[in-house]
Amino acid sequence: MPLHLKKTFREDLAQQREAGESRRPLAGMWLCSGSPVAAEIAAGSGLDWLLLDMEHSPVTLSSLLAQLQAIAGYPITPMVRIPVGDTVIIKQVLDLGAQNLLVPMVSTAEHARAMVEAVHYPPRGRRGVGSALSRSARWNRVEGYLADAAQHVALFVQIESAEAVENIEEILAVDGIDGIFVGPSDLSASMGLLGQQSHPDVVAAVRRCFAAAGAAGVPVGVNAFDPDVARGYARDGADFLLLGADVSLLARGSEALAAQWAPTEQDESGRASY
Repeated sequence: MPLHLKKTFREDLAQQREAGESRRPLAGMWLCSGSPVAAEIAAGSGLDWLLLDMEHSPVTLSSLLAQLQAIAGYPITPMVRIPVGDTVIIKQVLDLGAQNLLVPMVSTAEHARAMVEAVHYPPRGRRGVGSALSRSARWNRVEGYLADAAQHVALFVQIESAEAVENIEEILAVDGIDGIFVGPSDLSASMGLLGQQSHPDVVAAVRRCFAAAGAAGVPVGVNAFDPDVARGYARDGADFLLLGADVSLLARGSEALAAQWAPTEQDESGRASY
């Protein structure tokens, strides 16, 4: 019996753009712990999408597979950020069954075109053919996978350098790019404003990308953990947002618990003050 794959994030975004007055940015969070338990908990949260990070986390191919499997039973869309725009890594991650890829540090149209080629089979691209051996086609249980593979994969590139902002129109014009994701952290660093993601010059650069994406008709997302900043970007036209991370939520939550129940201050009697 043939199996069917989930729709891609490209389709989620297209559906949301047709929502009219009820349209809102698709809300997501990072998964950086590498834990399939955390992934499954987040998958049942009611969020729209999850970003499984391989760039700044301990996630390996094996732990990525476990997370994809844990998420599969829930109505949420996973995306994978690969550690680097490498053809072999892209092939491996796609073969694990990832359908939505985010490539970090894309600063030129030439790089973007190379990434498009990496996610497509020949003659359009140069993705290695191993569907019979891999989860991507459910071991050849997805009928017509090779012929329809382009429908099952969505490619997003990360804009996170001053060079990328300067080249944004050329990057957006590359056929096969399904969306861009702006990363203010590295962008601010490249602008000489390390750690100042909300600096007016950084925000202006993000908004330039938004305007270019809007003119090109290409979806645009942004990372924004600060709720006020996120709301501002939503008003500016963001199509999708990342609003938190499993590790950050655990860190802040455990700190709040410690502040309440393991206080460092004592009252006049020498007892802990709650």
